[in-house]
Amino acid sequence: MRELYPAREPYREGNLKVSDLHTIHFEESGNPQGQPIVLLHGGPGGGCPPFYRQYFHPEKWRLVMFDQRGCGQSKPHAELRENTTWDLVNDIEKLRQHLGIEKWTVFGGSWGSTLSLAYSQTHPSRCAGLILRGIFMLRQKELQWFYQEGTSYIFPDAWEEYLKPIPKDERHDLIAAYYKRLTSPDLQVQLTAARAWSIWEASTSRLLFDPELIEKFADNEFASAFARIECHYFINKGFLETEDLLLSNVHRIRHIPAVIVQGRYDVVCPMISAWELHRAWPEAEFIVIPDAGHSMSEPGIRSALIEATDKFANFK
Repeated sequence: MRELYPAREPYREGNLKVSDLHTIHFEESGNPQGQPIVLLHGGPGGGCPPFYRQYFHPEKWRLVMFDQRGCGQSKPHAELRENTTWDLVNDIEKLRQHLGIEKWTVFGGSWGSTLSLAYSQTHPSRCAGLILRGIFMLRQKELQWFYQEGTSYIFPDAWEEYLKPIPKDERHDLIAAYYKRLTSPDLQVQLTAARAWSIWEASTSRLLFDPELIEKFADNEFASAFARIECHYFINKGFLETEDLLLSNVHRIRHIPAVIVQGRYDVVCPMISAWELHRAWPEAEFIVIPDAGHSMSEPGIRSALIEATDKFANFK
């Protein structure tokens, strides 16, 4: 099992104004002369915690991380206006140009895998490689599984808490019911819904229950951005023109070196999506971790991702 690289601080931080409304916060760490790689965090709305830096060899990689619109240190906080998949794809390109990078490897898990696919399929010539984890393609069956019926059969205790803010007569469409509350003018209604939504995801993300993760996701500031932005994207079907857009456009990226890492017991982004992507894209290396759920910090997933980043660091 591979362990994380030692903790380190960024050598550069900055803010990039990407629209009249939004400014994104970015950082660079590792080696300024190393291979460029950009990390696309999950959520949407999850932000980049410092431990993400530890998945990358500090002497080989020039690691770029940024908080997507509305979350982390980006401003304005929890903002839904001008916040779509294609806005984020454009932000990645603006950041690449701002940093003077010709091509970079793209690393993304969960929603980050969605955004990685959308970005690479839009700008394939800018991608030197793809490292994907916990595949999510924002299709209706994936949303239904986690937010309506499916995961509830495996985590009925956590599901009961997730249902509490929603009256019984609205539970036939939980994403819509949550969206109503997460966009309520009543901030207490917003916060109650945001905490329940976020805790549901934290409760199901790991193979083994993690109270520290629950505590992080229950934090008011984190939960408000995470839940509001996720629900905004999900009620709008990810702003994708067709449900299978990311799967049908695989031909645009099949020449790019890629690896897909998937936990066998991932109930947030179940393995069927990774499997269907693998079947459509056999050129990509496909790694199933037999004793893992969704989280990138689970030992098997962590180890596979570090092995992948080490391998891709040697590509020219």
